[in-house]
Amino acid sequence: MTMKPSGPKSWTPDVASGISIDFVEAGELTFEVAKAGEGDHLALCLHGFPELHFSWRHQMPLLAEMGYRVWAPNLRGYGGTSRPEGVRNYAMDKLTGDVAALIKASGAEKVTLFAHDWGAIIAWAYAIAHKPDLDRLVIMNVPHPQVAMREIKQWRQLKKSWYIYFFQLPWVPEKMLGRGGGQTAGRLIEKISCNRELFGPEVQAIYNKAAMRKGARTAMVNYYRALLRHRGTLNMREFGVQVPTLMLWGEEDVALNIHCTEGTEEWVPDFTLKRFPGVSHWVQQDAPEAVNAALKDWLPGA
Repeated sequence: MTMKPSGPKSWTPDVASGISIDFVEAGELTFEVAKAGEGDHLALCLHGFPELHFSWRHQMPLLAEMGYRVWAPNLRGYGGTSRPEGVRNYAMDKLTGDVAALIKASGAEKVTLFAHDWGAIIAWAYAIAHKPDLDRLVIMNVPHPQVAMREIKQWRQLKKSWYIYFFQLPWVPEKMLGRGGGQTAGRLIEKISCNRELFGPEVQAIYNKAAMRKGARTAMVNYYRALLRHRGTLNMREFGVQVPTLMLWGEEDVALNIHCTEGTEEWVPDFTLKRFPGVSHWVQQDAPEAVNAALKDWLPGA
């Protein structure tokens, strides 16, 4: 049974951008999807925490111009997408299942997956567990799962990952994200960016408003709760990624140390790394022109 979307659209794109917003039924959920372009090659863009598909606003017109049909969904629980209740509904089998359902709903013949932050955690898992389905993979500022497991055992990363354990607490994280009438989400993004002028009040307001929707903050935090409480819901025993993969990495990431880029080749034979000095974790929003240039250089086009 399809769940109803959770309210109105999250933002209104500029008509000149070529981006529109629609609601798409996929699997058991209804997704709020930003769309651009046409064609049989789907560029599916997965956002992170505490963001929205709005975070891909700079890349979508470029990808559409290159011949891709671009879909950027709000992930389950975010924005106007359906918001299932309960931590178990945010475990990895559910999240990768959403990717499969969206691809099926698109009817696309080819798929390139673009992903950042939590979207990239999901994308790595999907690429490992669903090997034949992808043409290419673009990852932004999240390590391969095996590299992440290696790094979390080191103090250099463990000290940066404190918030994962904080998010295991009941109700406290939601209260923190709701402080100041919901201003925390936008301020968090702006505070740890390297180009704060790109994250002014209008940008922050879009993230803040979405975070204040009923049940949204709990859904957002449930990703982290399920990460620790519901491990092993997806078979990723081999951990290899067999499709060409581009990793884009902002070097001034406060949550993930630069060693998280190292050793990826062991698991991803066709691997390209592009590092961006002076750029934060929010790489595609913090340095949109540089990221777009890297994408245009690496992608073959649709």
